[in-house]
Amino acid sequence: MRVAVIGAGPAGMTAALQLSRDGVEVDVYEADQCVGGLARSLDLWGQRVDLGPHRFFSTDARVNRLWLDVVGDRYAMVDRLTRIYFKRRFIAYPLKPLNSIFSNNLPEAALCLASYLKQQLRFRSPTTDDASFETWIVRRFGRRLFEMFFKSYSEKLWGIPCDELSADFAAQRIKQFSLPEAVKSALWPRRANRHKTLADRFAYPLGGTGSVYESMADRLREYGGRVHLDCPVRCVLHDNRHVRGIELHQGRLEYYDHVISTMPLTSLVRGMADVPVEVQAAVDSLEFRNTMLVYLHVDSESLFADQWLYIHAPELQTGRVTNFRNWAPPLHGRRQTTILAVEFWCNDSDPIWNAADDRLIEQATGELRSIGLLRDERMLAGHVVRLRRCYPVYRRGYHEHVERIADYLRGFRGLTLIGRYGTFKYNNQDHSILMGILAAENLLDDRAHDLWSVNTDYETFQEKALITETGLVSQPTRQTAAKRPMTIAGSH
Repeated sequence: MRVAVIGAGPAGMTAALQLSRDGVEVDVYEADQCVGGLARSLDLWGQRVDLGPHRFFSTDARVNRLWLDVVGDRYAMVDRLTRIYFKRRFIAYPLKPLNSIFSNNLPEAALCLASYLKQQLRFRSPTTDDASFETWIVRRFGRRLFEMFFKSYSEKLWGIPCDELSADFAAQRIKQFSLPEAVKSALWPRRANRHKTLADRFAYPLGGTGSVYESMADRLREYGGRVHLDCPVRCVLHDNRHVRGIELHQGRLEYYDHVISTMPLTSLVRGMADVPVEVQAAVDSLEFRNTMLVYLHVDSESLFADQWLYIHAPELQTGRVTNFRNWAPPLHGRRQTTILAVEFWCNDSDPIWNAADDRLIEQATGELRSIGLLRDERMLAGHVVRLRRCYPVYRRGYHEHVERIADYLRGFRGLTLIGRYGTFKYNNQDHSILMGILAAENLLDDRAHDLWSVNTDYETFQEKALITETGLVSQPTRQTAAKRPMTIAGSH
């Protein structure tokens, strides 16, 4: 069997590695000049950085076993420290904002609880499938906490009002977490079940997140596979919905028995011939959000202790700040400086997307100084990275468009779609790695995993385990966990 994998991100590299281990002839085609996709790393000013904060955390033994097999003992366990900047102060996150409210600010606590109880009395029915992100959050936390901790940041990230954002985003990322659980976790942490989004320790590879996928590429080559960098794919070739191969941007045709695609779902369909009008309309209705990363090289070893911070300030365009000094010492080595990554999110049509690098560096520096993250430290240099189509926009009604596209693509033989881009899902690394594992099993073992259902709320474990300093530690196994079949066909 000959298999082409489009894209060298976590999902694509995982699928390619698993297939090549079993003797399958695999070619990976990557449009960029390095592997890793959105999880790649780069070298700046003698230090190693990622494309923003990329923690790795999973409770799925399959995912963790593969990760450890690739990384070996070249990782550290990082004690997570993240805070929210809100109303001119920094509040520890997760848990401690609520701890602070309910322990030290009784009037504010009373207002938050009153807001929550009012919401519970008003809405007793479950949230509908077409509910907005705002409705979902308000029903679980009350409007006051929604305004405090969710609204500003979410609208920066997605570029639309929260009442236009689908509740799917909240359901996938926050799941069953609610105000009562948050209060219990904040005030009695030893008695409360830790919610996955609140994991306070995570594994981090000493060579940066991208080193995981660089190692996968090395392994792939050892097994006889090939990785073609700087080699974008124009389209997938098919004959009456039977996939035959791919066409590269240079016009060269390559023929394969199967194609695994992580390219943007919209780009994949637009490159196909004879697509029905209603499917084209669905594609045109989907949107991606861009990220701009402004790296600042600061002449200081000690700026702040967080790995990253969320900026909940509507007057600033900065959405998130990563401090790479606080991840793992090998990233900075003996350098006595700090690299920060300041994130802005935008659309192609927004003026900031085409702004000059110098202007962006100046803006990022100014905004950090305005909130006290930078004071009188000397700025040594700046660097800008623009990333198109980072986040699939979960605008209300988007799942209907994805469902229509997925129904069409299910009719193709020899085509598998995985990854954040490929399935229009807001995946973390662990979800994409799982998709890659399951995609390989479908081809190798004639399994029938529904890859469209794998998402950030996929919690069915064959075996549950956690990565610790000493390796993989098994956890109590649930025979069947809540794998909710998604109505969507087919998730930084």
